[in-house]
Amino acid sequence: MTTTALLQEAASYQEQLVRTRRFLHTHPGTGFDIQETVDYVKQELISMGYEPQMCGKSGIVALAGKKKDGKVFLIRGDMDALPMKEEADVSFPSTNGKMHACGHDMHTTMMLGAARLLKAHEDEIEGTVKLMFQPAEEIFEGSHDMIEAGVLKNPDVDAAMMIHVMAGLPLPAGTVISCDGGVSAPAADYFYIDIQGKGCHGSMPNNGVDPVTVAAHIITGLQEIHARELGLSDEAILTIGTVNAGNAANVIPDTAHMSGTIRTYDESTRAFIKQRVSEIASGIATAFRATATVTYGSGCPCLYNNPDLAVCTADYLKELLGPSKAFTASALNAMSGEGKAPKSTGSEDFAYVSQEVPSIMFALAAGTPQEGYCYPQHHPKVKFDEAVLSEGCAVYAYTAMRWLTEHKN
Repeated sequence: MTTTALLQEAASYQEQLVRTRRFLHTHPGTGFDIQETVDYVKQELISMGYEPQMCGKSGIVALAGKKKDGKVFLIRGDMDALPMKEEADVSFPSTNGKMHACGHDMHTTMMLGAARLLKAHEDEIEGTVKLMFQPAEEIFEGSHDMIEAGVLKNPDVDAAMMIHVMAGLPLPAGTVISCDGGVSAPAADYFYIDIQGKGCHGSMPNNGVDPVTVAAHIITGLQEIHARELGLSDEAILTIGTVNAGNAANVIPDTAHMSGTIRTYDESTRAFIKQRVSEIASGIATAFRATATVTYGSGCPCLYNNPDLAVCTADYLKELLGPSKAFTASALNAMSGEGKAPKSTGSEDFAYVSQEVPSIMFALAAGTPQEGYCYPQHHPKVKFDEAVLSEGCAVYAYTAMRWLTEHKN
């Protein structure tokens, strides 16, 4: 199989890929509640000759190859959308109050295209390709759920990769950027602070304990973590996103509630900040005769790209797409004169996989601002160029097959 033949074969699927993507786009689900998508993906896989298996709450796993002894390479596509109303100027909008504003409908479609390619070339696969269709990426729970359910086992996965489409990049559609070795996306943690005070009339504050005042001091205190407790090289962001208390102007409420996020590129820094959030919130509340309880919700670790996998997959991309459409992040930045490649500030729960097996992340340019793709991910008007679908499924399939061939037992 030549790279040209593979790209041409993938291109022959384009009309079908567009139909698939538009069905998924108009039937979005969020979190683990993605039954229409699950049913569609399973039926498509069965029609290709696969025997898809459920994994965890809403995940799907299918295996390609298995005819030759060898290693196992996992490719992952996420399936969930966001709880937001679509405003994009497309002829196939979602109307159920949910939206594929992060492009996961594109990922699922490309995975199904890759599945078709892999099935057509199953006799050439030097080992096994495991296809991971994942729910609940947006809430950072789907990958962990599937790992707990055994997605990396039976057969054991040796390496893994993912693709994320990116709208609004100033690069030709279909250009693929591979991450360099090391951390490329931060850990994310969501936290909630519940403050218990003592309510009273606003004219008699001495009779109560004001949780609003406590919340204000906690907000100020938490900013001191970054200002005075982290070193120059410790990259981290702590944001308070919500503060809620009371419902009357002349009443001091009993309670106040806050929530926020922490983003870090280092696991030790992550653990330190989480510890200090709890200590500072509790200490300040105690000083003002209140109590504060800190709880952590869903989150994910840092996404780590394996250095060896980063090197070889960058070569595979150039073989497939040519040097004008395949770049490493550092090479792209060097060309633009910006020096070291920046890390993404958006977290990605494929990070859980990357903590378990050698992994790599690719970014696929899916529309330039000049072509009308002006809005970023998670914007209600974001659009993605469907022309990249066939190239995306070829990248999934070729990377997996090429790695298995190069790493035969």
